[in-house]
Amino acid sequence: MDNDPKQIINSMKKHMDDAISYLLKEYRSMRTGRASPALLEDLKVEYHGSVVPIKSLASISVPDSRMIVIQPFDKGSVSAIEKAIQKSNLSLNPQVEGGLIRIIIPRLTEETRKQLTKFVTQKSEEIKQSIRNARRDAVEKIKELAKKQKVISEDDSARYQKEIEKITKDYLDKVEKYTEEKNKEILNV
Repeated sequence: MDNDPKQIINSMKKHMDDAISYLLKEYRSMRTGRASPALLEDLKVEYHGSVVPIKSLASISVPDSRMIVIQPFDKGSVSAIEKAIQKSNLSLNPQVEGGLIRIIIPRLTEETRKQLTKFVTQKSEEIKQSIRNARRDAVEKIKELAKKQKVISEDDSARYQKEIEKITKDYLDKVEKYTEEKNKEILNV
């Protein structure tokens, strides 16, 4: 157990930063009816006996808001990339034209939009819970430093707990902001 309150708070912040990064990665990889390279970047492709992310096999560009163009570095990887896209749960239909793969992003139905906003809200709640757990752990460690180990005073403990609450509120507000932005993007027809 660490005896430095600042170290405890920094560790908590790191956990919260990681949670926010995970949330943003999840949001970027969601299909929202708008083309984005992030939709495919982490898609895994089985190629020459190994599984690699598509971004290591091809460049991904977005010539307009409804189309993604994939330019494989090696023309031999075209069919492997096409299969990976078809097997993904993104419901995309790749079209191979020579050495290029084009994907037209279909418009989302109203029902799909509602399901996506539910998913966004669910992810948001998971991340908020993770942030609250990090807060709880940090507060417990600070209390232990004051009560059991007598490393810091009760006044210092209360001051650090207030700081932890403020930091936690800031992170929860970030989650709300990102969730609201993502839901607006999904519902924007």
